[in-house]
Amino acid sequence: MYEQFFGLKKNPFGSSPDPEFLTVTPHTREAMAGMKYGITASKGILVLTGEVGTGKTLLLRTALAQFSEASMHFAYVFNPRMDALEFLEYVLWDFGLEPVARTKSAMLHQLNRFLLECHREREICFIVIDEAQECSWELLEEVRLLTNLETSSEKLVQVILSGQPELEKKLRLPNARQIRQRIALWCRTFPLTPAETSAYITNRLQVAGTSEKVFSDVAVSRIYELTGGIPRIINVICEHALILAYVHQEKKIFKGIVDAVAGDLMLEADGETVDTSNGDYTFPQRP
Repeated sequence: MYEQFFGLKKNPFGSSPDPEFLTVTPHTREAMAGMKYGITASKGILVLTGEVGTGKTLLLRTALAQFSEASMHFAYVFNPRMDALEFLEYVLWDFGLEPVARTKSAMLHQLNRFLLECHREREICFIVIDEAQECSWELLEEVRLLTNLETSSEKLVQVILSGQPELEKKLRLPNARQIRQRIALWCRTFPLTPAETSAYITNRLQVAGTSEKVFSDVAVSRIYELTGGIPRIINVICEHALILAYVHQEKKIFKGIVDAVAGDLMLEADGETVDTSNGDYTFPQRP
């Protein structure tokens, strides 16, 4: 709708975690390097934590995109609220295997044979568990035991536990001692700084096809105030701002447009709700 108006080839602020739109910051560079090393070196368990909306899934998909699809197999567990049998069954299905029997011993044997075959073909296998802070202690123990599937020199499967900061707190509790000892790398995502927020918006617009300065500096500063540097919320505000600017045929997005969007979305800055949603949008033509 608004893409042609702003000279864009695609939506720059979509909700899908597209690796093409990754904005590299010192934190993301460090996390990416850690994840890539952990996967290629067969380090066993990797942990990725960060606040909601800080780009964990995007970072993960970008790391995985570095590998040839033909040389890797992965099982993606997006809802870890399951028992050990359900977990093993799900992992087998996601690896493209039909469980021969729904017993723990049979499924572990089948999984081990599959992993050994992949190892002989020099193919990487890993299990991604999203929202891992929701894992039961029983399931975390099952994950720990999976790291016992190994050759004399390396692990047969890599496990990536991705979750909110509560996951890190959980893994530091005394009863998580055994699985904590199996964690090879801890990677983290963080909210963007004001400067990184500006670079983030500029980068996504450039990837989408325009080098024009669509958002004024003051508008970008306001976006940071409203979002605290959380990329997911930045995307929501920016996309709504582009739509609203298109409706009113504004080629540049000023603070007034951002405030109007914030009011519609009932966002808050510094604890105060921004209320400009009276249906009568008058945008001041200033930075």
